[in-house]
Amino acid sequence: MQMNTPPRSTIRLTRRGRLVLIATGAVVAGAAVAVPLLILENAKEEPKPRTLVIPEGWRASQVYEAIDKALALPSGTTGKAMPTAGLKLPNDAKGNPEGYLFPATYPLDKKATPQTLLAYMVDTADKRFNGAPIAAGAQRNAMNVYQTVTVASLVQAEAATKADMGKVARVVFNRLERGMPLQMDSTINYALKRSTLKTTESDTRIQSPYNSYQRMGLPPTPIDNPGEQAMRAVLSPTPGDWLYFVTVKPGDTRFTASLAEHQRNVAEFNRNQKAPTSASAAAG
Repeated sequence: MQMNTPPRSTIRLTRRGRLVLIATGAVVAGAAVAVPLLILENAKEEPKPRTLVIPEGWRASQVYEAIDKALALPSGTTGKAMPTAGLKLPNDAKGNPEGYLFPATYPLDKKATPQTLLAYMVDTADKRFNGAPIAAGAQRNAMNVYQTVTVASLVQAEAATKADMGKVARVVFNRLERGMPLQMDSTINYALKRSTLKTTESDTRIQSPYNSYQRMGLPPTPIDNPGEQAMRAVLSPTPGDWLYFVTVKPGDTRFTASLAEHQRNVAEFNRNQKAPTSASAAAG
């Protein structure tokens, strides 16, 4: 399925490690959104509400873990409660809330439950994603809103900086328009339930609908929960003819339409990965 690109040993399309940075706490919610408080019958008698911060780019599994910890519940409680939360998800989601657990700061009180928190997150996503501007922007890109959220999740995972988001979105659209596989390591990481900078040749051969090396088009669902900046980047991607990008080193992401130039950038990336300091630098 990689007719348009050379073997994996000679090409790396994407920047990896966004989720590693999040997992290690190096990324926080850049644009936290205040969500209506869970109202108490007698607020004066209750302690001040705590808050739960969901950073941009977290996967649903990470959100579940955070809710369990915030509510002092046994691990796995929120995941098991999700089907009973009555979430108002789009039909395309088929009951999977990935992409719709909106990154924001959520208040907590003694009446908070996994179901109420998940419902608040999905309701917040609905308000952010279902407005006329996003619907119009999705239509311009010949997509529906759910597909737009899916592209935004890729942008959220792959962009090294907020300034790169529009360029990453453009690469996604350029490759889709040319019938090229996306070949994004973030989708492999999602399929394997991990976060890593290194993707091997064998990784790219896994049997998964999220394997964007073997399968054409978008993954079947979002791969994380994107924020508003990633959505804006997808709705108005930066103009350009880029087909490849790689973060050679922190702060140096290179976009190109030239395969030969990209291969040189990849070679430099690989040299940096072998350097003694590269691992710690990539981890933030």
